[in-house]
Amino acid sequence: MRTRLSLLVLALAQLVIALDYNIVYVALPDIGTGLGFSAHDLQWVVSAYVVTTGGFLLLGGRTADLLGRRRTFVAAALVYAGSSLAGGLSESAGALVAVRAAQGIGGSLLFPATLALINTLYAEGPARNRALAVWGAAGAGGLCFGSLLGGVLVEAFGWRSVFFVNVPVAAALAWAGWRLFPGDGPRTGPRRYDVRGALVGTGGITLLVFSLVRAPETGWADPSALLGAALAVTLLAAFAVVERRARDPLVPVRLFAHRGLLAAMALTALYSATFSSLPYFMTLYFQNVRGYSTFTTGLAFLVPAVVTALGTKAGELAVTRVGLGRVLGGGMLLGAGGAVVLGLALTGDRPYALLLPGIVLLGLGQGAAWTGMWIAAASGVAAEDQGVASGMASTTLQVGGAIGLALLVALSSGAGQGPPDESRLTGIRIAVFAVAAALCCGAPLTLALRPSRTPAA
Repeated sequence: MRTRLSLLVLALAQLVIALDYNIVYVALPDIGTGLGFSAHDLQWVVSAYVVTTGGFLLLGGRTADLLGRRRTFVAAALVYAGSSLAGGLSESAGALVAVRAAQGIGGSLLFPATLALINTLYAEGPARNRALAVWGAAGAGGLCFGSLLGGVLVEAFGWRSVFFVNVPVAAALAWAGWRLFPGDGPRTGPRRYDVRGALVGTGGITLLVFSLVRAPETGWADPSALLGAALAVTLLAAFAVVERRARDPLVPVRLFAHRGLLAAMALTALYSATFSSLPYFMTLYFQNVRGYSTFTTGLAFLVPAVVTALGTKAGELAVTRVGLGRVLGGGMLLGAGGAVVLGLALTGDRPYALLLPGIVLLGLGQGAAWTGMWIAAASGVAAEDQGVASGMASTTLQVGGAIGLALLVALSSGAGQGPPDESRLTGIRIAVFAVAAALCCGAPLTLALRPSRTPAA
């Protein structure tokens, strides 16, 4: 019973992380009106969360290894609860952006701590695979249900409710984590932070994500975007030098010799650049092309949420039977086929039912790939390195998403010609077809994974 309750808490934590990423999208118009955001600055309600989450994930993963996974989990949940309360009480645009940045830091601690707990509480093999499938289903549900929940809350209680709803949930997670998870035992070896590596690495990744988020708005040749990118590259190069010389590095160099982890990092980047970018374009399609209301748009994401959750379970079962590489490769190819079918069905007047074949194929492929890539990231990694390994894979997830969305937005924006509605639809379809092409090109990455099947218990 304790094991099941622990998994429930870990799955709820992932649900909160995923919900917090998407729930504010539908509230943005009301937030902008209520706090006086300019059209130019409103995007930072989302971007501040993305930038700090991506920038601090490595530090969050190492914190879980050094200070303890339970302590990090509880502290991160409390950061979520406090920052969400502050967000609901915000009275200015600047205060809300700062709150979203704080929520991002909470996410950068909570995500790797949650994943590291799963990878240490459950033995490698079917038990861990099942836990990752449940955890993954919660994340998939959060990403899709976020739009629906946000629409319901905003219409019923106003935009502040999308922040207040997190407070009791995050506080309950902190309490449950402290009561259920095993205590953080004594650590063998020194408890030493690589302070220089943490500062340089976090700064470099944060600047990189910031530049990628800002570039589509200001233009890729804008001096501020170029300066940010140049500083990011410089800091990341310095980070590599610092890590090679550090006695207790933020990222142990030995992990870069782990072929499965490196392949998983590449796959998480590709996954986020493709699968995770599609909800953005589908939201534009439903609201701007089809004219759906906020609530109806949320309902339109119910089927993808359910199918993706089923795909995570199917991926977990298939890994044991056919092998990890085949599941990941098959999931990507299935997703690519679904993107092609969906792109062909996107029109300005056809019923929603015609989108379902593409949505189902995409959801099944997305769910299977999600479960498989986290199994790959954890396989063969020592327990004392699970936190930083999770941080490495989740960092590439965030950076890949920033790169992918920026490129797809640029591609879709310059694609269409003619009337605005027709041009917008053309751009969305081109973005969906580009996702299909990228998934097909990325499928060979799975060849770097171990060909053997996941062991029995």
